[in-house]
Amino acid sequence: MAHVYLALGSNLGNRLQNLRDAVQRLQAHVRVTNVSAVYDTEPWGVVSQPRFLNIVLEGETELAPHALLDSVKSIERAMGRTEGVRYGPRVIDIDILLYDNARIPGEVLEIPHPRLHERRFVLQPLAEIASEVAHPVLGKTMRELLAQLADDSDVHLFAPWT
Repeated sequence: MAHVYLALGSNLGNRLQNLRDAVQRLQAHVRVTNVSAVYDTEPWGVVSQPRFLNIVLEGETELAPHALLDSVKSIERAMGRTEGVRYGPRVIDIDILLYDNARIPGEVLEIPHPRLHERRFVLQPLAEIASEVAHPVLGKTMRELLAQLADDSDVHLFAPWT
């Protein structure tokens, strides 16, 4: 079993229900062991769009990294995500942040996620549930990465995960 961390975000429709539905669907592929609180965050990249709700979940999977990516993309499509503007609005977005301590370079899948240490909307919920987990490339804990983050985007606790 591989230990994984996934980031989920939604800014279209019923954002909280979209996150709940995605977590439920992911459980067919990932044994979810922990979920962060829900954070209300400003959009990143394309700023003229609705705010996001974001969470990070921790879990275990028997799937290899690329098979997990295929499953994640399948869930996104099943929930109504369509190709559009990069970093634009979406019903659901699911990113693989960490997969064990793997370092996987690639164009289709890169692990650890190449920008996780630059984004408060990812690091804040990740540090909440994995503060002492070290970034496989940078060697710093998620707590340390969050503390040194220059990103001052608007990220607020929305609700506990229930």
